[in-house]
Amino acid sequence: MGMIATFPIKSGAGARMRMAPTEKAAFPYAKGSILPKCPSSEVVCLVDDDPLVLRSTGLLLASEGFVVRQFDKGKDFIAYVASHDVPLVVLDIWMEEMNGLEVLARLSAMSPQTHVIVITGREDIVARVTATRLGAGAFLIKPFDAEQFLEAVHDASRKEAAMELRRVTQSDASCRPAKQLSIADSARGFSCARKALTSSLPSVAS
Repeated sequence: MGMIATFPIKSGAGARMRMAPTEKAAFPYAKGSILPKCPSSEVVCLVDDDPLVLRSTGLLLASEGFVVRQFDKGKDFIAYVASHDVPLVVLDIWMEEMNGLEVLARLSAMSPQTHVIVITGREDIVARVTATRLGAGAFLIKPFDAEQFLEAVHDASRKEAAMELRRVTQSDASCRPAKQLSIADSARGFSCARKALTSSLPSVAS
């Protein structure tokens, strides 16, 4: 069974992760300094069969306040998607058993609203085009720049927040009751109906 792990987060200033020198040295897949931005409680799925990438990229995401769920096999991630909402996934391409493009194809059918950031160890124009057509919003080559990666993650997060706001707004509008007539409108309507009814009645001789 694939590995699934969650990095716990804290709110406020405590959410900023302080990396020990040894941890910084073991961060080969993200170049540049780690500059935490506003904390987030969003879940980001991370799919890669390289344990070092899972650890280093997971730490980077956790340092931003994201809750990270890790998968070292594509099939385990797809099983997770079947029973969970996935707002954002960071997905490697070249994995054994089920590669990232296969995962992305299934994901686009199961959860087309999920935002996807692809990470890969080598440039491949066919893979890039295929991933883009399947809905990937970003395509990054390892070792990627930490700030570039985090900007792609935060951009996807902002898009997800905008989509959620639209969904809530539309749902609220569909549940809103029809506008009720004011007392004055009701009185005027009753008066007009009374006059129409009275005029239609035959006059009665006294």
